[in-house]
Amino acid sequence: MKKVLKNVSFVVLLLKMCIIFGQETSTQKRIIIDVGHGGKDAGAIGINNIQEKDVVLNIANTILKLNNELDRPLDIYLTRYNDTLIYLSDRTKLAKILDADLFVSLHCNHSDNSNARGLEVYASRKQTNYSKESIYIGYQIEKALCKEIGYESRGVKFANFLVLKDTIGYCASILLELGFLSNKDEGNYISDVTSVQFIASTILSSIQN
Repeated sequence: MKKVLKNVSFVVLLLKMCIIFGQETSTQKRIIIDVGHGGKDAGAIGINNIQEKDVVLNIANTILKLNNELDRPLDIYLTRYNDTLIYLSDRTKLAKILDADLFVSLHCNHSDNSNARGLEVYASRKQTNYSKESIYIGYQIEKALCKEIGYESRGVKFANFLVLKDTIGYCASILLELGFLSNKDEGNYISDVTSVQFIASTILSSIQN
């Protein structure tokens, strides 16, 4: 029953967005922020039982809030707005239906080595017309986060993550691993309300630029 309700909720969300999309006259770029995990899928579990699904939702909602406060906000949609598990295929379908210009998937890292730290950015291995654009945007966001926040860079890498593989054919797409929840310093930092505001602001500014 829960599965049915969840799927119905996502369909309703898609319909609402399609209506908005049909009425939209703005020339602003359309951005999909993919909020990793959710629901029964907690993602990585860090120090003090920090859950990845909660961390990335906080960051995504803060990005949305800051964007709505701009004089000329970007056209931003989230793949989930609360603690709900959305199938990976539904996340990528949303980007296609809304004709997104950019797909940014938010995640956090975890390692058995508690000293592991730093920021990773992933782009799809699949080569399309949007590959160079994805890599460029990935480097720009990585550079901004390392400069403004002090993240150590672990580089821009390539992977076959489904959300990248299934979106790169029709828009630029990247996946951000925003530090290690298993690292005491990074786990504490990314759980702090002020830090979340700073991370969200830096990501939003990078996307604008």
